[in-house]
Amino acid sequence: MNIKILGIGCANCINLAAEATQAAAELGVEAEVTKITDPTDWFPYNLDATPGLVIDEVLVASGKPIPTLDQVRELVRAAM
Repeated sequence: MNIKILGIGCANCINLAAEATQAAAELGVEAEVTKITDPTDWFPYNLDATPGLVIDEVLVASGKPIPTLDQVRELVRAAM
C-alpha cells in the first residue's frame, strides 16, 4: 500500500504521518508512507486544505478536522 501525506511539514502533517504508519502496522499492512511537501506535487489530488491523506493514489481526507487514529485505521482498512 502506498500512503502519502500532503503538507508543508507542520505538526498536523507529522501527526497524520505517524497515525498512518501506526494504523498500517496495527492492521498488518505493508505500507510505504511518504511525505509530499512540494505544493506543485499536490495538484493531481485536487487538495483543498492540508494535510492531505492519499491512499493508493486516492485522496481520502484533507484539511481539518484532522482524522483520528481510529479514522485513519478505517480508511486504511477500506483501501485494503
